[in-house]
Amino acid sequence: MNRWIGPALAAPVSLWLLLSFAAPMFVVLVLSLHEYPDPFGPLFITPSIAQFRDIVSDGFYFGVVSETILLGLGVTVITALLGYPLAHWLARMPAKYRAAAFAVILIPLLTNVVVRSLGIILLLAPEGLINSVTGLIGIPPARYMLFTHGAVAVALAQVFLPFMVLALYDNLQNTSPRVHEAAQSLGASPAVRFLTVDLPLSLPGLRSGAVIVFLMATTAYVSASLLGGKKVWTTGMLVLQEAIKNLNAPLAAALAIIMTVTGLAFAALCAYSLNRLMPWLKGKPSNPWSIPRWLVPIINIFGPIVSKLLLATSLLLLLLPLVLVCIQSFNDVPQATASGFRGFTLKWYEAVFFAGTYADAFWVSVKLAVTSMLVALSLSLPAAFALARYPFKGRSALLTFWLLPMSLPHVAIGVGMLRLLQIYLIIPPFLGLVAIHVIVILPFAITLLTTSVMGLDQAQEEAAASLGASPARRFFLIIMPGLAPGLFAAGIVGFLLSFGEVTVTSFLTTARLTTLPVRIYSESTFSLEPTAHAISAVLIVFTVIALVLVGRVVRLDRLYAR
Repeated sequence: MNRWIGPALAAPVSLWLLLSFAAPMFVVLVLSLHEYPDPFGPLFITPSIAQFRDIVSDGFYFGVVSETILLGLGVTVITALLGYPLAHWLARMPAKYRAAAFAVILIPLLTNVVVRSLGIILLLAPEGLINSVTGLIGIPPARYMLFTHGAVAVALAQVFLPFMVLALYDNLQNTSPRVHEAAQSLGASPAVRFLTVDLPLSLPGLRSGAVIVFLMATTAYVSASLLGGKKVWTTGMLVLQEAIKNLNAPLAAALAIIMTVTGLAFAALCAYSLNRLMPWLKGKPSNPWSIPRWLVPIINIFGPIVSKLLLATSLLLLLLPLVLVCIQSFNDVPQATASGFRGFTLKWYEAVFFAGTYADAFWVSVKLAVTSMLVALSLSLPAAFALARYPFKGRSALLTFWLLPMSLPHVAIGVGMLRLLQIYLIIPPFLGLVAIHVIVILPFAITLLTTSVMGLDQAQEEAAASLGASPARRFFLIIMPGLAPGLFAAGIVGFLLSFGEVTVTSFLTTARLTTLPVRIYSESTFSLEPTAHAISAVLIVFTVIALVLVGRVVRLDRLYAR
């Protein structure tokens, strides 16, 4: 009975993703099989593997792809090492403080990636904070930390660490306290308890976090271009270079396909390897994790020390770059990348608020974010009801498709949408940007609203129906007030995600349609004035205020709950 309701409610978001996500990915696949670049040629021609052959045979391209894969693996390991102590700290935080502690993760996550990268530059610069601190204790300055693979790895780890923490936290906070009590009653110390109880039970979160971080790290280009200084190249940078500057869409598409396949292969390998360590998920017997007795005293001594050092490092990595950006916005220096405090000034804020330097780009970002957020909420709400109340065959597979944009390279989507807009000239670039930004928001909005729908009290709806209320009256008088907190939270998160998006937006902006983050990124690759720090500081403050407002209606530690 009413089996059609679930599929009908799921249809709008599925159709949007087919047109805005699946279609660009299909275009990328077709372009990768072109023999030569032709920006104005037909899309469907005789397929050829010439682009893939050129990448494999060219030492430069092959070397960049190989270095990018190694870089992605390194960033994944770093985020896992730093993410575990932070996720464990959040999960064991008393309930009354957990929401505030969770803001430590959400503020950097929802802050523009360009802003965070500029903060890393201020940290690693020759006269930056690290060298200033080490100079006080007589350690010679390390003047070559920037424009290295290490600098890029640190920047990418800072950007993607929140995703790893959220994935681990989701599992750690669901571990029953009775399990810890049982381990403690058997004499296990906190360090041993973590290695033998928390670590095995958190492997599903590690699997999800590792896959997401690797896929994002291997296709990132914003942080890599800012911290690499053209001395370090990644595949994402090559895709942007070939697609936008060289107009070689087939080569860009082939590179995107290679990284997509590499990411999916890593996901399969990661799932296979970690699933073998979790036979209990399939109902198979498993041996308990144990530690040799001789190693237990060493773990008990050094475990807490290492854990506290990693926790402090992760907190500093997340928050310190943002603090440095705010401080730099008051610094009287000629360029944004110049470190060392020279003198206090408000002229950068005067330039932002009174000179109108970034006004046009700011309003483009606002209009784009508001439109994308409203469209995403309109698509996500029916999908949330389909998931929460109207189960139907194939629902799990459809949910996987809805969440897929969060896991596949955004640069590939950008290349595909760029070519689609070249074919369909009748579609304004603004609508193309909206289409892309909506699919960036959708995974988060669907997750948040599904949780809100599941929390509705259906008894109130049944009581209203028994009193003669029509379905429309029940929806607007009972359901919508109950969903208001979830809609508000999803709206704020969606707005912030859209407002700060750079990766895909860079492919589709025009001279008259440049968003604020893209403009800051474009200027930062040449010569950037500290007005960028002033506007970045304003954005950071805006993010904090938005999260405070969200925290008044939804607990922040439940914002990304599964």
